[in-house]
Amino acid sequence: MNNDFPTDAPTTPATWDTLLWVVLPYLSLTVFVLGHIWRYHYDKFGWTTRSSQLYERRLLRIGSPLFHFGILLVLLGHIGGLLVPKNWTEAAGISEHSYHVTAVALGTAAGVCTLGGLAILVVRRRTVRPVFSVTTRNDKAMYLSLTVTILLGLSATVVANLVGEGYDYRSTISVWFRSLFTLRPDVGLISGAPLLFRLHALSALLLFAFWPFTRLVHMLTAPVGYLWRPYIVYRSREPRLGVRPPRRGWERVG
Repeated sequence: MNNDFPTDAPTTPATWDTLLWVVLPYLSLTVFVLGHIWRYHYDKFGWTTRSSQLYERRLLRIGSPLFHFGILLVLLGHIGGLLVPKNWTEAAGISEHSYHVTAVALGTAAGVCTLGGLAILVVRRRTVRPVFSVTTRNDKAMYLSLTVTILLGLSATVVANLVGEGYDYRSTISVWFRSLFTLRPDVGLISGAPLLFRLHALSALLLFAFWPFTRLVHMLTAPVGYLWRPYIVYRSREPRLGVRPPRRGWERVG
């Protein structure tokens, strides 16, 4: 029996790939940009980290620098790995093997630092009662999203490069990422990537869409005004202020 009508089975994966690796990235980028613009115009007073240093400092003094130092290295590593083409580093005299070894070593160390610092901050949020009392549902969702994204990225690095034979993401995922900005996304480059790498990419896209509505917006705010703001003048109070009754009229100064 001849069937003149093609089935939909072969087109289903392609449809999902288009939704995940074309529609979702552009949607995430749009929400990221427009969300920050909206937040700045309509929630300037909410554009803050809502610091809880006043409630607890010991754990914060350990977890915060560890997390921020690690996430900065992770960000720089992703910028170099995703945006810098392989032929650029080779033209600079850096072999692929040297780049791979350095990227894996620094990426693993940065991921461990970031995850360790984040774990300390989460434990602090949960165990210190005053800090937990000012933790919102938005904060909990943010911490969960950050943890999943970082854990998947670290797992992908360890499984593919330290346990497995290695995976050259610079020839696949990086090229797909750059193709988004040329408006010619090559879906096939990422659809065949290992599962952990794809899950890490998906979690990162969802995190960036969620980003403008969390306290993470403070990352885009640099305290440049501190460079030229006027000095703050502190005046000492009279030691026995409040003991004697206030006098009426003017008092001699000096």
